Amino acid sequence: MKILHLSDTHGLHHRLDDMPEADVIVHSGDISNSGTEEEVLDFLNWFIGLPYPHKIFVTGNHDLCLWEAEGIEDLPGNIHFLQDRGVEIGGVKFFGIAYNHSEAMIPADTDIVVTHEPPVMILDQSSGIHWGNAPLRNRIFEVSPKYHLFGHAHQDYGTVEQEGIVFSNAALLDDMNRLVRMPRLFSWGT
Repeated sequence: MKILHLSDTHGLHHRLDDMPEADVIVHSGDISNSGTEEEVLDFLNWFIGLPYPHKIFVTGNHDLCLWEAEGIEDLPGNIHFLQDRGVEIGGVKFFGIAYNHSEAMIPADTDIVVTHEPPVMILDQSSGIHWGNAPLRNRIFEVSPKYHLFGHAHQDYGTVEQEGIVFSNAALLDDMNRLVRMPRLFSWGT
């Protein structure tokens, strides 16, 4: 299974073209800039039109109108808004947490955790500040998923592996909100 990871597009998603093929595309939040319904609808229309069999997204700190949403009506069946919930795709268990929600709800058998926030001290620095979440870091190491996908810290785009977990910060914008990076492609099971 190929998984394409992106985050922090802040309304610039239409500028992404020629993205690689994948089975699942995952957006780790900050789909909008100001958090308006219009911005979210624009993103959803774009996301729905992408040619990926499965699509996953979570909320970020900029996605204000979705912070407390329990779901989104009328989404196609292949789009998964993981607001404190999970989905299993091809035997792989994904679980997503909304921005600033409790990490305690991550099930112990999760394969891929999707959050907006990074774990503290792992790919979490931007503008000289560590933006990571310490309780999230503790829970990730307890659960030990194969992947933890996130964004939020624009300067720390990259991947690192610790204790058998691949951590991916896929923030596509830099600190000046310029689209300077491309989504990351992972292969599950290799």
